[in-house]
Amino acid sequence: MKTHRVLLFVSFIIVLTFSSFIEKDGNSNKDKFVVVLDAGHGGHDPGNLGNGYKEKDIALKIVLEVGKLLKKDPNIEVIYTRKKDVFIDLFVRGQIANKANADLFVSVHCNSHSSQAHGTETFVLGTHKNQTNFEVAKKENSVIFLEDDYEKNYAGFDPNSPESVMSILLSQEEYLDQSISLASLIQKKFTNTLKRKNRGVKQAGFIVLHQTVMPSVLVETGFLTYKKEGSYLNSKKGQQQISRSIANAILEYKNSLDKNINDFSNDGDIVIEQPDEPTLEGIVFKVQIAAGSTPLETKPYNFKGLQGVSRLKDGHVYKYFYGATSNYDKIKELEAEASEKGYASSFIVAFKDGKKMALIDALKTTTN
Repeated sequence: MKTHRVLLFVSFIIVLTFSSFIEKDGNSNKDKFVVVLDAGHGGHDPGNLGNGYKEKDIALKIVLEVGKLLKKDPNIEVIYTRKKDVFIDLFVRGQIANKANADLFVSVHCNSHSSQAHGTETFVLGTHKNQTNFEVAKKENSVIFLEDDYEKNYAGFDPNSPESVMSILLSQEEYLDQSISLASLIQKKFTNTLKRKNRGVKQAGFIVLHQTVMPSVLVETGFLTYKKEGSYLNSKKGQQQISRSIANAILEYKNSLDKNINDFSNDGDIVIEQPDEPTLEGIVFKVQIAAGSTPLETKPYNFKGLQGVSRLKDGHVYKYFYGATSNYDKIKELEAEASEKGYASSFIVAFKDGKKMALIDALKTTTN
């Protein structure tokens, strides 16, 4: 019964993610690289108030400065989830990014803790590896209780429940590699350039990241509860330095994609060495083992000895799949094999007549 409720929640939240009640920014231009910047909290939600500082104000100032720096590149379009002190529902923030068909979603926050913890950390969506990561996600997700009709908007999602947090992870898995790449660049800028304490790239179940269908990260720029760090983040100098690091990381991420795309002239979606197998209802399951900006030959030596790897170009990113079968039990075996070969974060995806579809829908079709 619990599994049924989780699947129902995931199905509902995926539909919610793609609904169309947000008005799109009229300036959106998909010829450009679109970055959506999200200042955490706002309005009647101040965020944490460590040492008397307001997270909502600091996050907004940092985000506006990041946007100002990015706009200097004529090939980048910047969209904000908020530009002033207003409260924006978490699901609306994701909708703004989805409606803009964004290439990146970056949410900015400030941390807090009862100890003398300090330093920067950048999160991507994923299973909470430990209780600390879960507590950080729980704190940020609890914002939904300030929203009107949150029970309806989040279909029973409970920020205090590890099961609920686990259930939101399915629809963002395919962007995990790109998200980690951007998060790593941000942390490197903080550490190498600003000499901030590096708390690393981490995974946790942030619902604001789940709402998006593009590479997404949540940046914890430091701890307001640590007096020295809170003072730094509240200062103009600190905000400018943090903003510059985030902007430079985004530019480096974009440039790495541009370089590889320009070096590889194929247009549209391409599948290479696609195994040919009859499918049930036109549905085929594959195991996604990797994704990145570099086009690799689909030879076993590039994929730890795995044979039958195919490649798909999806926008700026090349995705690599192992196997192709209409038999779900068989694809589970191939997923386990890929994991044993070292692809621990591999996951199953489904296609119908060559088009990507939600795994949940594919399973419903093949079991009927």
